Amino acid sequence: MAGSQFFALLDDITLLLDDVAVMSKVAAKKTAAVLGDDLALNAEQVSGVKANRELPVVYAVAKGALLNKAILIPVALLISAFVPWLLIPLLMVGGAYLCFEGVEKVLHFFMHRNDIQEHKNKLVAALKDPKIDLMAFEKTKIKGAIRTDFILSAEILVIALNSVADAPFSTQVIVMCIIGFGMTFVVYGLVAFLVRLDDFGLFFEQKKNQIAKIFGRFLLNLAPLVMRLLTVVGTLAMFFVGGDISMHGLESFGFEFLHHLKEDLHNSVHFLGSHLIINLSMSFVVGFIVGLFVLLGVTLFQKIKSVSTNSEHA
Repeated sequence: MAGSQFFALLDDITLLLDDVAVMSKVAAKKTAAVLGDDLALNAEQVSGVKANRELPVVYAVAKGALLNKAILIPVALLISAFVPWLLIPLLMVGGAYLCFEGVEKVLHFFMHRNDIQEHKNKLVAALKDPKIDLMAFEKTKIKGAIRTDFILSAEILVIALNSVADAPFSTQVIVMCIIGFGMTFVVYGLVAFLVRLDDFGLFFEQKKNQIAKIFGRFLLNLAPLVMRLLTVVGTLAMFFVGGDISMHGLESFGFEFLHHLKEDLHNSVHFLGSHLIINLSMSFVVGFIVGLFVLLGVTLFQKIKSVSTNSEHA
């Protein structure tokens, strides 16, 4: 009897682990694009720190990120258990925020390109100034990176939870922990590698071996290109993921023409990868439009708030 109970329990555990493995893959695929953005933003956040302080800063941010997950995962699971209807609205808010952030980044790049370069120049000058409190500068960077991680982690975990919303609670817990804590180690491990990529290049370039020197120069040239590529990929990911979420949300609120438009395009266009290109293109367009509307709303709110504040002081 005890033996049969043991094997029954073992069978249940095996089935649970199998479900967890499958659902973790699904959740990981759905959150991969946002993870790319998370990686790009966090790598950008720790840039500008003294070379010998880069890894300690990344470590400090990673600890803060783990604390974020320890807060967010139980909250997300409680929402799923007691107010599951809130998942879709939260998902739409997260999608709209991603679109807004993407539009803001694109417009800022094209409209304030000189300001970006000027900010970088000021940052370099500040780091060389002995009067600057570098510890305070580091703390500011760390707080900013942890705040960014909190927002993106909330979005990622809601997306992951929505993908396993129909699974048993135990499976949800395991999948959320795998996605939440697993992505922290992956993202910050890669951030640590990327911020030290130029140091690896310098190490090999100083070798006497000619092949090592060439490899070192290659890494030195590759480091800034990778950072730029991550920024571009991260921005596109905002539109693809945010747009896709917004599109599904809009369809559920009566904008069914989006679904019909996608189906018509799928039926009329046939070539290798056409479905993927159509889905990504529609997600991008919808994401950009949603982001523009949110940006207009935020700008209008800020102006009204500014006028109201000025009238109170007058």
